[in-house]
Amino acid sequence: MQVKADTRVLGIIGNPLGHSLSPQMHNRALEHLRLNYVYVPFVVDNHALKEAVDGIRALGIDGVNVTIPFKEAVIGYLDDLSEEARWCGAANVVKNCGGKLVGYNTDGAGFMASLQEQGVLPGGQRVVVLGAGGAARAITYHLVQAEVESLVLINRSVDRAEALAGELEGIGDVPVKAVGWERACLQEAIEEADLLINTTSIGMYPWIREMPPLDPEWFHPGLVVCDIVYNPIQTRLLMEASMRGLKTVNGVGMFVHQGALAFQLLTGVAAPLEVMREVVIHLLTEGNAEG
Repeated sequence: MQVKADTRVLGIIGNPLGHSLSPQMHNRALEHLRLNYVYVPFVVDNHALKEAVDGIRALGIDGVNVTIPFKEAVIGYLDDLSEEARWCGAANVVKNCGGKLVGYNTDGAGFMASLQEQGVLPGGQRVVVLGAGGAARAITYHLVQAEVESLVLINRSVDRAEALAGELEGIGDVPVKAVGWERACLQEAIEEADLLINTTSIGMYPWIREMPPLDPEWFHPGLVVCDIVYNPIQTRLLMEASMRGLKTVNGVGMFVHQGALAFQLLTGVAAPLEVMREVVIHLLTEGNAEG
């Protein structure tokens, strides 16, 4: 990739970024399409977010992805938000529209695309979601729009899950229940579920032996188990489900699809999805990344 005077700049802001997969994934996609862009990681000090956002305008950067710990804080410095980003209270993409910075959230749509490509259609399904954080918020927003039969949110902090449940019931007709990590609650929810989604970081590298506090013996034929963790590609939760013959969906698809949606938002060009997926899987299987 040759950087010239008219090369356009994209990037990612976060802290830390040392093992981020996004720069290699996006630069490979840009190179594949022969687009005159470069994608740069920008490590931003935790107290310098405003200056970093101002820099997007000042330097004429076309747009950036936003990752931990700035997805929520960044929206306070933007000029406008998509409907989804506004509802989620978080943005993972910022697009520079002639000096006007607009925030988007592609996490939920990325997750739904990963389900669809695996032949999993959540409409009319009884869904259990582990976690009530930012990822759960983005994903459940789309699950309600997809008209699932019911939602159960399971979270350590029941208050947080109840707050999210109340908001979700305000945007659709899906009944939403919030419960804690108590064993009896977990068992009842999972035994009645069609789709189980882990939106927590439990089982993420390097804690690969961990899994949510549930008993795999509660799994039953027909249950689909999803994990948004993508490193490792097969978490312990997914391995337990696979051992019992269940269909599983790993987190690579969500990561690639949210990146592809961001790519199209920022460049106006459809992303080369399989090229991006190939890069991510290569990095994860070769041990060149930690998340």
